[in-house]
Amino acid sequence: MRHGLVCLAVLLLAGFGITTAQQQEKQSDSAPAADAAKSAGAERKNPVKPTPEGMAAAKKIYGYDCAMCHGPAGDGKGEVAQSMNLTMKDWRDSAVLTGMSDSAVYDIIVKGKDKMIGEGDRLPPEKAWNMVNYVRSLAKKEGAEKAPKS
Repeated sequence: MRHGLVCLAVLLLAGFGITTAQQQEKQSDSAPAADAAKSAGAERKNPVKPTPEGMAAAKKIYGYDCAMCHGPAGDGKGEVAQSMNLTMKDWRDSAVLTGMSDSAVYDIIVKGKDKMIGEGDRLPPEKAWNMVNYVRSLAKKEGAEKAPKS
């Protein structure tokens, strides 16, 4: 009986050691890929074209995940932002987005910024790119409304 327990313990320790070694190997293999992805991040272009379906899906996600801070219209006057005394950018102002690449907006959505928690893995890349398109559309709508009518 004692010999059986010793053998079982040795097998468990060996299995644990192998699993740990495999995890470390995977991490070291994925590190160069992660570094390459970060360096390519500045050059990424939005692979998702705006479609009515994609915009509707992004608007829905924005409504329950973003509007509380950024405001339902993207004006930066959401209830949570006001209660936390946060100064948010007005996404309706096209000048705010002019200096930002789609990749930069995508990274903020996925990784977060300052007090904003990023969506991370909760939002698949296609949906995050749709959100970039939606955020950009907020400025377009406002710009069209401000245009003088002739």
